[in-house]
Amino acid sequence: MYDQKAVIVTGAGGNLGSAVVRELAGAGVKLVCMNRSSQELETLAGELPASTEFLSIAGTDLTDYASCVAAVARSVKRFGGVGALVNTVGGFQMGPVGPEAPAQWDTMMTANARTALTISAAVLPTMKAAGYGRIVHVAAAPGLKAGANQAAYAASKAAVIRLTEALAAECRDDRITANCILPGTIDTPENRAAMPNAKTDAWVSPQSIARLIAFLISPASGVVTGAAIPATGRE
Repeated sequence: MYDQKAVIVTGAGGNLGSAVVRELAGAGVKLVCMNRSSQELETLAGELPASTEFLSIAGTDLTDYASCVAAVARSVKRFGGVGALVNTVGGFQMGPVGPEAPAQWDTMMTANARTALTISAAVLPTMKAAGYGRIVHVAAAPGLKAGANQAAYAASKAAVIRLTEALAAECRDDRITANCILPGTIDTPENRAAMPNAKTDAWVSPQSIARLIAFLISPASGVVTGAAIPATGRE
């Protein structure tokens, strides 16, 4: 079902990233798991099938192009190439347009937009050389329309959507697709703790988003590119 080259998953130790890794490992995909914490990667590796081909890369600075290029080079050396990038790294902050807004703007643009741009730029040469690739970023609905106290966050996710569209246009002739997903509230322990009185029956599980991502990085998804796909439905 999948290209035989590796799939890079950033933020692999997080709730969504680890769900993606488990989904792909179950399909026999070769995995490069990038994460800030090596301990989370060690825990994740112990949960995967023993047959999983798995490379852990901890501590890569996803805002730094050279650091990302080095991680991609390690991936290519281990597996011969990179067929897909799943970027789940990001941040979330809310606040009004006021004295703290400029600092929050820089934080969100770095955490969400710059990371997506930098890892994409680093992985493209190997995909272009192969004439094949799949890129999936995680954006958010406020990237389409912001609400109160979302200026910095929404703008950074809008940047991810526009980046995805540009990648799709630039790379179409190289058979590289680029898409992003717009999840609803993800059902995680952290979100449940932060919103103890919320109705969670409409929240989206990390596993369901992982299945969508698995399709988007498969050869079967080749006609889908440049899309911002809502992931807010009921299973």
